[in-house]
Order: sequence, then C-alpha cells, then structure tokens
Amino acid sequence: MTAPIAPSSGFPRESYRDVVSRLGSAQKKRARGAPAYSVYINRPIGRRLAALAFLAGLTPNGVSAVSAVFTFGAIVVIAILPTALWTGVLIAALLVIGYAFDSADGQLARLRGGGTASGEWLDHVLDSVKTSTLHLAVLITAFLHFDLSDAAWYLVPLGFSAVAAISFFASILNDQLRSRYRSKLTLGGSKESSLVRSLLGAPTDYGVLCLSFILIGWPLVFFTVYTLLFLANGAYLLMASVKWFREMSDLGAERTKS
Repeated sequence: MTAPIAPSSGFPRESYRDVVSRLGSAQKKRARGAPAYSVYINRPIGRRLAALAFLAGLTPNGVSAVSAVFTFGAIVVIAILPTALWTGVLIAALLVIGYAFDSADGQLARLRGGGTASGEWLDHVLDSVKTSTLHLAVLITAFLHFDLSDAAWYLVPLGFSAVAAISFFASILNDQLRSRYRSKLTLGGSKESSLVRSLLGAPTDYGVLCLSFILIGWPLVFFTVYTLLFLANGAYLLMASVKWFREMSDLGAERTKS
C-alpha cells in the first residue's frame, strides 16, 4: 500500500497540471506482470480524472459512484439491448470510462491524504458486483441474440464468471495474507513489470475485455474472441494458483523461522 500524497500548503490554488504532476510523482509501484492496458493506458487516464475530481472537490467515494454508474450502465445495456454496431461502441465506451474512474478513486484518495476503510470496502464491493454480473449479462445476451450451434456454448460465460470471481477473491486474499504475515516477500515478485511481460498478459487484462465488446455487433466474432479470453484467463488462474500456493507456503515458513 503506497503512502498518501501530502497536500501542498497552497493546494486550493493548484493548477490541473500541478495536480497531475504531483500525483504522477507518487504512483504506486507496478506489479510484476501487470497487463499493458491497465498500466500504460488506464492508470494515466485515471490520474487525469483524479486530478479533475480533486480540483472539483469530489470525494473518492463519489468517484467510485461515478465509476459504478458507467460500469453497471454498460452491464444493463449488454443484458437488455439487441446486438448492433452502435451498442458495441456504447458498451465498450461505458466500460472503459467506468474502468478509468475505478483507477481514479484510489489516486484521488492519495491526493486527499489517504484512503479510508469505508472507501476501500466500497471499492471492493463494487468490484465484486461488477465481477459477478458482467459475464452473466453476456450469458443473457447470448441466449437472446446469439445463434450458437450448441447449448454447451452457454457454459462459456458461466465459466468466465467463475474464473473472474475466483481470481478477484484470490487477489484480495493474497494481499490480506501478505499483510497479516508481514513478510518481505511480495506476491508476483518484487520486480516491476516490463513492457514485454505486460503485453504477454494482455489477454487477462480487464481493459482488453472491455474493448472486446466493440465486436458485439458481430455476435459470432465477439463470442469467438470472448471464448479465447476466457481460456486465457482460465489458464492464467490455474498457473498462478500453483505459484500463489507456493508463495503462501514460503510466507508460513518465514513466519515459523522468525
């Protein structure tokens, strides 16, 4: 967890550029293997949104609410509107904007002197709702609008929903156990992510999933891409789970030695 950015004595008179610069100098360290869209596109956009929100006097919880409006608006559109080129563009835009505001709320909290337990709770709960409902919305639209050759294909969004939920829970649990055991070990390694490693992780990037909905006007093309993303995320979860278990074993061993 990064230290909060101490507000400058004259922060009410800061310019937008000053706020962006101050926030950019205190970005948290990138996790090793962090996917490219999240690191190189979403976080910088979120930084600028955080600066605007800071100057407008918004709270981190308010920014989280804005993120939820865009994200859950997209999920509703996926579930109820017919597939078309314009709905694909709308869905992708809403998800991308919601994701950017999701990055902005934490950055805004640092600008304001640090986050709160209630703010962290709200952020995680909203993320869990998003994780639980996005793929179920895909299941609904697949049933209503996709001409799938076999009913077994409906298992793909169900499987993707399970993979996303398990991955989210595991990431939260990893952070909690690392904090509890107070080890010098860091999950995923201590090195920052390289560009090549980030690009290799692109199929597991939530931002890439957001952009894939542009294709929903061509249902079979979208579903093919969506299925490939599901397989990539499932394979990553399996491999990462083995690695995480070994790291948890090391955490326990380290605590026993101490």
